[in-house]
Amino acid sequence: MVVNRLTTLRKAKRWSLQYTADRLGIAKSTYAGYESGHRRPSLETINLLADLYDTSTDYILGRVDYPSKEITTESTRVMELTDSPNMELAVDGISLSEEETIQFIAFIRAKREVEINRNKQNKT
Repeated sequence: MVVNRLTTLRKAKRWSLQYTADRLGIAKSTYAGYESGHRRPSLETINLLADLYDTSTDYILGRVDYPSKEITTESTRVMELTDSPNMELAVDGISLSEEETIQFIAFIRAKREVEINRNKQNKT
């Protein structure tokens, strides 16, 4: 676990040690021990910390270098996008509207078509 991350996450929220410990239902000294590295949180507590700070357990454990749990380049998931996806897409932290999502899909399809035509021309 990267102990500095807990301190950084807490300070970004402008929370005191006491307030954070209270939200977790633990003693202030216990939480301070997590931040200093003198204590190790249980797996259950790591999950609670990730939820509390709205981040991933991987970020808290030092496995990834970005705090957002929405964007993961380390793990690969393939999802099929159609004209009406059942998921939310965001760019720069702002969710795309349904119309923007449809335009995004259309853009990718058009871009691929241009690349296919360019490749056909290069072969002749």
